[in-house]
Amino acid sequence: MSDAPSIQPVAPRDIETAVALLEAQLEEHEIVTARDALHAVVREVVADSRHGFMLLAWADDRAVGLAYAAAHLSAEHGGIIGWLEELYVLPDSRGRGVGGALLREIAIRAQALDWRGLELEIVAGHERAVALYQRNGFRPQARARFSRVFDRPD
Repeated sequence: MSDAPSIQPVAPRDIETAVALLEAQLEEHEIVTARDALHAVVREVVADSRHGFMLLAWADDRAVGLAYAAAHLSAEHGGIIGWLEELYVLPDSRGRGVGGALLREIAIRAQALDWRGLELEIVAGHERAVALYQRNGFRPQARARFSRVFDRPD
C-alpha cells in the first residue's frame, strides 16, 4: 500500500465489494450469515441513513477495509449512538493504518450526525484490536454482552 487509504461511503455500485468484505470478516469469526441476508443489510444501509453508514477503505485501486456504524437510539445516552457493527481490514493490509483511518472517519461522520458516541465489542482472541481502539479514544466498559438469536423458518 503506497499512501494513506481513501475512505469513502459505500455507494450502490460498491455493494458487491462491501458484501465480499463482510463475508471475509464473518468467516474469520466463524459466523455464518447467508449472502442474500448480507446483501439485504448492505442495500438497506446504503438506501436509508437512519440505519447508520458503511465506509470502504481504498488503497492501490482496491477495497482493503470496511466499517459499518449502525445507528442506535439510546435512552442511556439520550440520543443516537453508533454501534461499530463491523470493522474489517484485509489481512495483507493490516498494520498499515487502514483501521485507524476508518475509525477516524467514523468518528468524524458520527459527530457530524450529532451522534452521542460510539460503542463496540471485541471478540476474544483479537487483543491486537484493543490497542487500535484505545489509540482512537475508546475505553473499556465493565459490562458483559449477551445475545439471543431467534430461529427463523427458511
